[in-house]
Amino acid sequence: MEFFKEILDFSIVNSIDIILVAFLLYYAYKLLRGTVAINIFLGIILIYLVWNITAFLKMDLLSSIIGGFMSVGIIALIVVFQPEIRKFLLMIGSTNFAKKGSVFERVNFLKGGKDINKNTTDIKSIISACTNMSMSKTGALIVIERNNNLNFLEDTGDEMNIKVTQPILESIFFKNSPLHDGAIIVSNNFIKATRVVLPINNEKIIPNKYGLRHRAAVSITEKTDALVIVVSEQTGQISYINNGEFKTYKDKEDLISLIKKDLY
Repeated sequence: MEFFKEILDFSIVNSIDIILVAFLLYYAYKLLRGTVAINIFLGIILIYLVWNITAFLKMDLLSSIIGGFMSVGIIALIVVFQPEIRKFLLMIGSTNFAKKGSVFERVNFLKGGKDINKNTTDIKSIISACTNMSMSKTGALIVIERNNNLNFLEDTGDEMNIKVTQPILESIFFKNSPLHDGAIIVSNNFIKATRVVLPINNEKIIPNKYGLRHRAAVSITEKTDALVIVVSEQTGQISYINNGEFKTYKDKEDLISLIKKDLY
């Protein structure tokens, strides 16, 4: 009877509470999706559910053990999830987060329609340009903005507002072009900046066959949720980096599909 009484006492505040928790879990999953940390996140949720079940069934010994782990383990979790927590706080404080619409517009299951904030970047044109640059061994570093605002990087380069096309990209990275040095930032199918200097993380060990472009790509994808495409000037190899990891692909079409999946 108490259970049904609690249901009848369900208020609008409880509804808001549930919506906010769902919103938080949605963004936590979106942030961790595609990384090793997603398995840890799901494991924590499972342990929390087991803890509540043991408490409900009055299994005091097991409940107290799990409860002790949960109370002390929060410090360890902060250390384990340090990169993800940084990205989450950056996403919350990002101006992109505010300008892309209201909370309800951002959550797909509450909209029930087409995503009006869907990223419009032409990935096919970018990869076609990279393929041509790969054949001529022209180095390129392309950063694709997602949720995290990259204005702090734009200040290190030249501000632009050019629509993404294959010829434009190839002309920017042409060896004799004054704009070819550094990275470009692409946001919603527009090039926001060229000659951008990316931060380099010397702590992470990457294979010797990769150069500074790849190291910079790994660094920026660890610090933000951006996607990066690199064309090697030495080998012509096209690399795709997301969440600080090199993503493998079979061919050009597979690469386009992979990037679209991560971007959209």
